[in-house]
Amino acid sequence: VVAFPFEDIYVDRRHILHTLTKREQKIVFYFALLTASLGIGGIRAIVCPLSAYNLEDCGPKELLSFFNWFYWLINLNSAVVFVSISYIQQSVARNLGFLIPFVSVVMAMITIHMVRGEMIYKPKTDSSLLTTFGVIASALKTCCVRYRYFSGGMTNWLDHAKENYGGQYSETQVESTKSLARLFPLFAFQILYRACIMQIPSGYYLQTMNSNLHFSGFVLPVAAMNVISIVPLLILVPILECINSCLFSSKDTGYSPTIYIVVGQFSAALSVMVAGFSEIHRKHFPQVEQTLSEEVLLVSSMPCFHLAPQYILLGVAEALVTPSCSLLSFQLVPERIRGISMHFLTLFNGAGCFMGAFFVQTAHAGTQGNWFPHLLHEGKLERFFFFLASLMMVNTLGFWTIAHRYNNLNQEYTNEFRGSLPEEKLLKHEKAIQHYDGVLERSPILSPMEKT
Repeated sequence: VVAFPFEDIYVDRRHILHTLTKREQKIVFYFALLTASLGIGGIRAIVCPLSAYNLEDCGPKELLSFFNWFYWLINLNSAVVFVSISYIQQSVARNLGFLIPFVSVVMAMITIHMVRGEMIYKPKTDSSLLTTFGVIASALKTCCVRYRYFSGGMTNWLDHAKENYGGQYSETQVESTKSLARLFPLFAFQILYRACIMQIPSGYYLQTMNSNLHFSGFVLPVAAMNVISIVPLLILVPILECINSCLFSSKDTGYSPTIYIVVGQFSAALSVMVAGFSEIHRKHFPQVEQTLSEEVLLVSSMPCFHLAPQYILLGVAEALVTPSCSLLSFQLVPERIRGISMHFLTLFNGAGCFMGAFFVQTAHAGTQGNWFPHLLHEGKLERFFFFLASLMMVNTLGFWTIAHRYNNLNQEYTNEFRGSLPEEKLLKHEKAIQHYDGVLERSPILSPMEKT
């Protein structure tokens, strides 16, 4: 709603609904972007974990299937949005493009309010985010006081936060935090990958805007090219599900999710590299005039569909990486902090978006606009793509070297975390005693003296 007054709105020539200056419109618009980002961050951090809480007793194969179809539905929705709203905003009415999302969000809020009773989940009281940060802060504080990271009998620096070693947190809370800390390298390697994904609304957008968008007398919206990156995901997810169903039994976990992540990150690096070659190829075409949003621009006569391979490769990367990372973040931690683990994954993905913006700004300022120019045909955008592709290849090799830490998703591996928690050990011990007593009572072989 705040972004709606993009320009002066006339009832007629005598009555103007608002006459905001350009500076005021910019302030209003950036405030709208801020509020939208806060809303998107809250939705991404909550909706997916809330949906997955009902699958706590499922195995890795069922969880991967859930995350695959979850992101498939999200991207199906995105494809519809990019085709319809982007066309309306560019070719019909710019302000109508803001009004449609507003109405849809209001309808979503009404729907959520109607079913709110079925969407309430209360996590355990000792599994809050403040507890996780408190364990880390307590361990760091104790380490600084003692001027060393380890003391006798400790195998991890987080053990300093335990009550047995002078900390203020129970063994359950510390062991849960340790299982989360094991995922931090996985999260960190997603930052550069997300920076590559952010090339769609930055570098790839500029390439598309400076290419020929005319197709059979119809001007394609620039954002419609995003659909090309969504189509591979919509196709790959059903294919992967069929492969997992046909090749693996219900007891098998299928291929390790780390394999999907490595292949997906390599696909992202290849996409950025292809974008560099596409930029060189685009400059070989003569320039023509093209009208976008009532502005006449000089663009390359190369059809925008020549950029499709780089969009397709990024779509393949998203189909492989995002569901697999969600599975690892959900499966490899105790149940009490699964929501927190998913929040950290969202946080690091957001950090990757900031990293992508930082790369763009640094490349523009450091090369005085040569690597990221205002006029694309006068600069060397391909060098920026090749630089980012080389960084992504190093990132992929780095993750490949530590991927073995997350390979085994069997229940025995997750019990490595859960079995170390004292109350769960006690629960298993009590069950064993009850089972043993039941065997003794039913056994006709033992004499009364032997039972005693």
